[in-house]
Amino acid sequence: MAWLEIIEIRAMGSNREILKSQLQDLIDDMNKEADLHAVKIYRHAILETDFSIHLFHDSEKPETGCSTICSRLVSSLKDFGFVNHTVWIESFNKGDRNESKK
Repeated sequence: MAWLEIIEIRAMGSNREILKSQLQDLIDDMNKEADLHAVKIYRHAILETDFSIHLFHDSEKPETGCSTICSRLVSSLKDFGFVNHTVWIESFNKGDRNESKK
């Protein structure tokens, strides 16, 4: 089952530049994790202080809380500003729509 964890960060004060550097290091480290399908980091289109980390998982059962990897990330990112975490379970994707027409 495909599922996604989203960690949103709003950097406070001058933490933004340090956070950007830390996020690059984090994505390099997270891409080595066997439990993750992929990791992507986004920045807000307008607000330079807002970032979003997307942890893509594929497992038998999704976590309802923070995964182990997510817990480590949230803990290390709290020093930079406000952190929010959500879990999303894939309901359908583009391929599902095409399959149903066959």
